[in-house]
Amino acid sequence: MQKLIFIFTILSTLLYSTIDLPISFSSDFIQTITTDKKKEIKYSGTVIFSSPNNFKWRYKTPTKKEVCSNGKELLIVDHDLEQVSAYIIDSGLDLSNILKNAKPHHKGVFVAKYKNKNYTIAIDKQGKLKTIAYRDDLDNIVYIIFYKMRYRTKKINLVSLKCNYPSNYDYINN
Repeated sequence: MQKLIFIFTILSTLLYSTIDLPISFSSDFIQTITTDKKKEIKYSGTVIFSSPNNFKWRYKTPTKKEVCSNGKELLIVDHDLEQVSAYIIDSGLDLSNILKNAKPHHKGVFVAKYKNKNYTIAIDKQGKLKTIAYRDDLDNIVYIIFYKMRYRTKKINLVSLKCNYPSNYDYINN
């Protein structure tokens, strides 16, 4: 009987667990985008997140650019092209809500459906975000691996999440 209770406890923990998103985090990442024609592009860099939906992605390879978002606006600074593109977004990567909708699939792997997109999320042994995979609006498969993840208990100053660029860059407001 005790074994049965133990097994039930373990199973219910696995089936009803959730992913905890910290107030903020920073991480190195590798992002692979695979097109429907199986062409693959790999990016790497660092990302900073502060709740509820503030991101700053710093791409180092293959091109140097920054992508900053507060969940409503998106700014892309392409340093190689010396160009800034500004967008109003309605369906950015809403990590908080995606993780709130995540359901356990098997040990350390969760699936979520949010705004008609399916996400697969993996966490490491410490419960920290490890990978996210999804299909974007252009039907590309996006796979992001996070490493050297650092969870924080305080929000990050929003000034450090803004994209900075020289005033001589071309500015495109989309």
